[in-house]
Amino acid sequence: MPLTNSQYEAIQKIYDEKQRRHRLELNEKLAYVNEHVAGFQEINEAISSLCVQQAEKLLNGDSRALDDLKEMIQDLKLQKAALLKSAALPEDYLSPVYDCPDCQDTGYVNGKKCHCFKQAMMTLLYDQSNIREYLENLDFSGISDSYYQGEDLKNFHDTYEKTKNFIKNFSNDYHNLIFYGTVGTGKSFLSAYIAKSLIESGHSVIYFSAVSLTDMLSKYAFDYKSRSDFSDPCNDLYECDLLIIDDLGTELTTAFSVSRLFTCLNERFLRKKSTVISTNLSVEELRDRYSDRIFSRLSGNFIFCKLTGPDIRMLR
Repeated sequence: MPLTNSQYEAIQKIYDEKQRRHRLELNEKLAYVNEHVAGFQEINEAISSLCVQQAEKLLNGDSRALDDLKEMIQDLKLQKAALLKSAALPEDYLSPVYDCPDCQDTGYVNGKKCHCFKQAMMTLLYDQSNIREYLENLDFSGISDSYYQGEDLKNFHDTYEKTKNFIKNFSNDYHNLIFYGTVGTGKSFLSAYIAKSLIESGHSVIYFSAVSLTDMLSKYAFDYKSRSDFSDPCNDLYECDLLIIDDLGTELTTAFSVSRLFTCLNERFLRKKSTVISTNLSVEELRDRYSDRIFSRLSGNFIFCKLTGPDIRMLR
């Protein structure tokens, strides 16, 4: 997934800061050496003069000028190394230092994103998703069906299969999921599993509980200062690759909150941006609680995934 301009600029600022910091460190080291190592500054000045002199010779037709310059500079470098050694400093004391030697803190190697850039990208996506702390407490290494039996087990297998397909085909197929059913049966867990998988494959994910989403939309709508000081948060909600709304139905439901939710969902439908919703409400309760427009969007555009059974959190 290509980064948005704002995401790219955020990462580029990190690399710009790395380069600025290392330049400052190198300048401080050079200033120390010039002050405390006798003759070192004079050698640097001699190298600069030689470069100018040999450049003039080269322009005047001296074909040996460049080779002579290399030999003279090499000799002066050896003198510099000897001076650093005499001052009990390592020979590479004034060599550039990089956080990532592979790309020299540019973020790119041979025109391709360096591994450090990919890591920075993933870190940014995690931070922007609002889900980092939640994921840190979850273990996805062994998703188990041992808590389910009978019809509950069938529901779990069906839902888990749809979840894996959603992740596998995410880049090619547009789908939306809604996990619904009884409390503690793994709905939020599977939502988080989707978030982690897609973030690690480079997709932008935003995670909100229904309560937090409603609060944010209300603050933005009514607080003029928030609107003037920050970029429109709705753009991120509409444009991120995946929006996860957790625990739909726990928020305070008003005509205003329902209208804002409809706008958010409808914009994402129009832009073919996927949404995952989890809720403890039944299909009937969803229909009764929300407007016909929202329920129509849900029933017509979402794959419903039912999870039932005991409260796994209580069993654990």
